[in-house]
Amino acid sequence: MTSPEAIPAATVVVMRDVAGGPPELLMVERSRAMAFAGGALVFPGGRIDPGDHLLTDSHDDAAARVAAIRETIEEAGLALGMACESGALAKLRAALHAGEPFAQLLTEAGLALDLDLLVPFARWLPYGLPHRVFDTRFYLARAPEGATPQVDGSENVRLCWITARDALHAADRGEAMVIYPTRRNLERLALFDGFDSAMAHARRFPIEPITPFVESRGGVDWLCIPEGLGYPVTAERMDRAVRA
Repeated sequence: MTSPEAIPAATVVVMRDVAGGPPELLMVERSRAMAFAGGALVFPGGRIDPGDHLLTDSHDDAAARVAAIRETIEEAGLALGMACESGALAKLRAALHAGEPFAQLLTEAGLALDLDLLVPFARWLPYGLPHRVFDTRFYLARAPEGATPQVDGSENVRLCWITARDALHAADRGEAMVIYPTRRNLERLALFDGFDSAMAHARRFPIEPITPFVESRGGVDWLCIPEGLGYPVTAERMDRAVRA
């Protein structure tokens, strides 16, 4: 069976520092009606649209950053990389939900994007799957001061601020569904005591496409990722791995 062509996508780990504790991450629970990762707890994000290239020099990384910002507005009502008051943000979000072009909306509102506020973290590119696959670029972003995200109620049914460790524990208790790439990234994010340490760690490792592969160990199949890309856990038994 031929694997479907990968769909370019972007997602962003929005992180807020907490005094005396590990940072909290913004996560959303996808509607169970969604064809991909229905019911899963994920970071805001989605596919890169052709219009996202209009706001850049057409470089793929820049377009992915635009998509990550746009999707975070749509899914969580949170503005990254731009100065936008709550009233203007609500109008912008409603217009995006209505299908109006992001580039046009920004021009009309006199808003500009600072793409440098998103820090490259990883890139996941699975192959060999019978369902749709995404070539997803992951970014880190510091949560805007006083941010009050709100769920969209369609693609996503709830959102939460949660530490990486607590999200993993919720999945282990059966209280949340976490797919394989999200689990590996949560394990990595659990290493950090704040946004600055996460950013410094991300910049120490190359952003190379991570393609999971199956490896037999003692007669048991394990789903693995390459070593040396910053992940503390690089393998999980196939019979325990949750795939979209």
